[in-house]
Amino acid sequence: MSPQATDARTAHTAGVERLVASYWAVPPTASVRLAKTTSNLFRSRVRPTAGGLDTSGLTGVIAVDPQARTADVGGMCSYDTLVAATLPHGLAPLVVPQLKTITLGGAVTGLGIESTSFRNGLPHESVLEMDILTGAGEVVTTSPSQHEDLYRAFPNSYGTLGYAVRLRIELEPVEAFVALRHLRFHSLTDLVSAMDGIVATGGMNGERVDYLDGVVFSADESYLCVGTQTAAAGPVSDYTGQQIYYRSIQHDDGVTEDRLTIHDYLWRWDTDWFWCSEAFGVQRPVIRRLWPRRYRRSSFYSTLMRYEQQFHIGDRIERMRGRPSRERVVQDVDVPIERCAEFLHWFLAHVPIEPIWLCPLRLRGHGWPLYPILPNHTYVNVGFWSTVPVGLITGETNRLIEHEVSELGGRKSLYSDSYYSPEEFGELYGGETYRSVKKRYDPDSRLLALYAKAVQRR
Repeated sequence: MSPQATDARTAHTAGVERLVASYWAVPPTASVRLAKTTSNLFRSRVRPTAGGLDTSGLTGVIAVDPQARTADVGGMCSYDTLVAATLPHGLAPLVVPQLKTITLGGAVTGLGIESTSFRNGLPHESVLEMDILTGAGEVVTTSPSQHEDLYRAFPNSYGTLGYAVRLRIELEPVEAFVALRHLRFHSLTDLVSAMDGIVATGGMNGERVDYLDGVVFSADESYLCVGTQTAAAGPVSDYTGQQIYYRSIQHDDGVTEDRLTIHDYLWRWDTDWFWCSEAFGVQRPVIRRLWPRRYRRSSFYSTLMRYEQQFHIGDRIERMRGRPSRERVVQDVDVPIERCAEFLHWFLAHVPIEPIWLCPLRLRGHGWPLYPILPNHTYVNVGFWSTVPVGLITGETNRLIEHEVSELGGRKSLYSDSYYSPEEFGELYGGETYRSVKKRYDPDSRLLALYAKAVQRR
């Protein structure tokens, strides 16, 4: 083992000791939470009554093994940090969620996704082994053969069964560049059919497809973005400056081509937080030229959003203009691909939000009890992130979406606002399996229950 690897493991061990010590320092009557400076959750929460757990020693890469194609990382290590350590070896995680500050532990307990998910599933499926600090204050090692019940229930548990301390994940080889083709569709049915064919065959027109996602601008303007890794050198685009990636996708008809470095492809959505930087004026040419480059990133925009949520700035502006407040509709849902076009048509008819992100996924093997979508079946993640006028009841539009997704046999991610009844929630997200694992690994209920956290916003 190299001196650097030894130092990293020593630092991680010390970090785990601080984490556990901070856990036992939390009063038994106080809620247990992580102390962290960034978050990709979009639901308000009750202010904690005690200090958060010390995660300062869990943010690094412990080791990368190029021969075994694995990486050991701290639970609070961001994908930005991990990718910086793996790309020099020509390797990348099997799924790299699209925002730089998403952590490994967060993507596993909260379900990340990206354009390799049609062939590599979700991030937790590439976890070979994981150390978890449980609600009992113990660090246990989980895997398909160790504490298998916790290993399988951890995805979609959002820190209510414990916190990831260390993860060993699979890596895959990557080339230096990604060649992109943007396919224009005038029919959502045609787009979904083409997506289904690519997922089924792993290719298009006889050429391998490594990355696949899409964008819907309207019922008659939508795109598939098809990426193939390549080692061939050549000119590349740069969307970290004045050019905006999602606008580069748009064209009148047929197919356009583009090319990015693998690094810039993995983070193509981060510079403009997909398209949500428009809310801050960053896509206006004059403002963009003046906006410091270091602040053109999702972490800064999400910080601004937290200030907006804390002080209700948006609602105040709407009232000044004589308009009603707005309901936040920031969601990702997964619907079976055979119902995807139906959902998109329904959404466009009922929810005034665009663009919409599409990302196909297939679980690699076993099902996962707290997010029970079918293995070996194609789903499409549909992402939409904006606001709509408030309705007659709290969360009216979100409730409509929840109902429609359930009717179509889909599931909704829990990182944002949810409105399910306890009975609905139990049927959709693990029910008795969750309660059994919770009782075993958090017998004194030191951690919040999943319903309390995801729906009651505690």
